[in-house]
Amino acid sequence: MQYPKGYLVSIGGAEDKGGTLEEQERRDLDFFRYGILENVRSLMQRKEPHIEVITTASSIPNEYFNEYEKAFRSLGFCEVGHALIRERPDAEDEEILERLRRCDGVLMTGGDQLRLCSTLGGTPFFDVLRERYLEEPFVIAGTSAGAAAMSSTMICGGDPVRAYFKGEVQLSMGFGFLNNVIIDTHFDKRGRFGRLAQAIAAQPGAIGIGLGEDTGIVVEEGYRFRAIGSSSVVVIDGHNVHHNNIHAVRTGAPVSVANLTVHIMTHADEYDSRHRVFSGNKFDLHED
Repeated sequence: MQYPKGYLVSIGGAEDKGGTLEEQERRDLDFFRYGILENVRSLMQRKEPHIEVITTASSIPNEYFNEYEKAFRSLGFCEVGHALIRERPDAEDEEILERLRRCDGVLMTGGDQLRLCSTLGGTPFFDVLRERYLEEPFVIAGTSAGAAAMSSTMICGGDPVRAYFKGEVQLSMGFGFLNNVIIDTHFDKRGRFGRLAQAIAAQPGAIGIGLGEDTGIVVEEGYRFRAIGSSSVVVIDGHNVHHNNIHAVRTGAPVSVANLTVHIMTHADEYDSRHRVFSGNKFDLHED
């Protein structure tokens, strides 16, 4: 089997304080800490790398780009481009495609993952993005919506309060950079354990990744996950489930599932999704 040569950096997003999506996005602009962005930069292995910021998911694309441009410039990026793709025809723009072919990586911002996938999926822009990820040491980073869209199946909605009731979690197709994985973001702040658990009950062969804020995972070869950032990454594995009633109960009824396996990862912990094996960070182990 040939594994991707590129890297994924999936990041959990910023705090939800209520309000409209646009109001939430404005508050998310100060999310990134340099520790997270430095991981993105270091993977590019160049002294002065070039990154393109994909703001398709956002309703305030220029504001997002302006903040990320400042952050990336401060970290020594020589070129920070704005892949301003609002409609599907924009994804055929030759100038944008040429910048995508030249850059060392991209960052997909937060916003609406359905907007992101429905705009970019199946376009020339996406084809170049996927080819570079598969064939080169290319970096694809994403926060919030940009992280959720990386997997083959993505969560696109669901009320955390009712997440244990069948039908309250909406799933859709993502970009497919990660197979048999479902990513949820803002995991701790928005209390999303229940909706990720229901997503895995619906597809127990998949692995659920819940990303806390200012936290993420670096993915190498498509299956080796390393936690980064200041909070936690929750892994939910349904491979050993021996009871699951989601197929039998009516919509709106509570879901019953037994023997989910849960891991909690912190900075530098690793998880092998191919073999479903957790490895703690050996440098954090010490004796009192």
